[in-house]
Amino acid sequence: MEVITIETPQLGDRTYLVHDGEVGLVIDPQRDTDRIDKAVSDAGVRITHVAETHIHNDYVTGGLQLAKDHGAAYLVNAADDVPYSRQPISDGETVHAGKLTLKAVATPGHTHHHLSYIVTDGDQQAVFSGGSLLYGSVGRTDLVSEEDTVPLTHPQYASVRRLAQEADKDAGLYPTHGFGSFCSSGPASGADSSTIGEQLRDNHALTDPDEDHFVRELIHNLTAYPSYYAHMAPINMAGPTPPNLEVPGSLAADELQSRLEQGEWVVDLRNRVAFANTHLSGSVSFEYGDGTKFTAFLGWGLPWNEQLTLVGERRDVENAIRDLSRIGIDNPDAAIGAAPEELAPEAPVSSYDSVSWKEVQGKPESDTILDVRRSDEFEQSHIEGAVNVPLHDLLRRMDEVPAGRLWVHCGSGYRASVAASLLQRDGCNVVHIDAKFNDAEKSGLKLAENQH
Repeated sequence: MEVITIETPQLGDRTYLVHDGEVGLVIDPQRDTDRIDKAVSDAGVRITHVAETHIHNDYVTGGLQLAKDHGAAYLVNAADDVPYSRQPISDGETVHAGKLTLKAVATPGHTHHHLSYIVTDGDQQAVFSGGSLLYGSVGRTDLVSEEDTVPLTHPQYASVRRLAQEADKDAGLYPTHGFGSFCSSGPASGADSSTIGEQLRDNHALTDPDEDHFVRELIHNLTAYPSYYAHMAPINMAGPTPPNLEVPGSLAADELQSRLEQGEWVVDLRNRVAFANTHLSGSVSFEYGDGTKFTAFLGWGLPWNEQLTLVGERRDVENAIRDLSRIGIDNPDAAIGAAPEELAPEAPVSSYDSVSWKEVQGKPESDTILDVRRSDEFEQSHIEGAVNVPLHDLLRRMDEVPAGRLWVHCGSGYRASVAASLLQRDGCNVVHIDAKFNDAEKSGLKLAENQH
């Protein structure tokens, strides 16, 4: 048995191709299935089964389309009432894929109908745990609804223990979430691989002997998660269509200018400092960079299902279209070029200062430091006198933003850039602090006492 991991670092998730050298199955595929097709082709195997561990909350699945493309059986929990054709599977049932035997194990907690899969090939065993047992943690239990959080957290405790009992101690563990995904609850270990035995030794869900204590601690440590999650399960329940990954033709200058004038969302993909130096007035900064922050914060920070226009170099636009398709944001328009002001030469341009912590020390007392990190980050530690409005709440809480000049910071400079551009678009006078929060105190800024 060979397990091939297909990473999606932009969302902190993994897809797995498991095969015996001839026949294989895919577990939890992302929507852009061409990456999986390539892995299958490179392995020289035939796919007979595609399996979902659960109806996903953080991305649009490619499972339905992948199964159709390969003529494979599509394994989805029999308890999930979906309108499309699938092979229903329930707790304890097994299916065969070549020499591989897949056994479904009910592991409710992350969702009501979550399944994990134990795959066996002779003496070798691998556990695919989806959003159940993660490296050092478990999947969060508050994504279905607030009312279901406690009723799901108790089963999460029980089900990961059952899974660990049913699997071999030396079985490799392959979770879908936990590599930066907001679907993880608590601090994931940061490990790149693990076994069931290692988790029995180190994972708090398996070492805490008090179920009620585990439940209290897990719920206490849950933090905010992206608002676009609310749209993922309905899309996945309905049966997603394949994405359109084609880069559209570049907009004409007058059309781009018109969109800016009408207040449409024009997203500048360039480096955040380059954006601060000069940008088309009314555009917003979502630096693409390596892509690891772009998707989550755009899906979280902007209104859902409004037309987007991406502005940037072709490679960034191409990557952004693929990444956004994974969260159900389809068919953005584009204006392609390295210099936005050349794409709409008649449109007004704007700028704002981008500074380090050193410059913040000289700010006037009448100016405000605006911290756009999550509230739990702010409560843990923050600059004395700072005002906290999290980025994901900013558009609906603009009326709470203090008047006057705003010095905007976050944990690294990325969210602060997005926030500064949104604030300037709304008429505010901003300074972007492009610095790590962990460097603030050693740069001479006083931090407030931790709040507990």
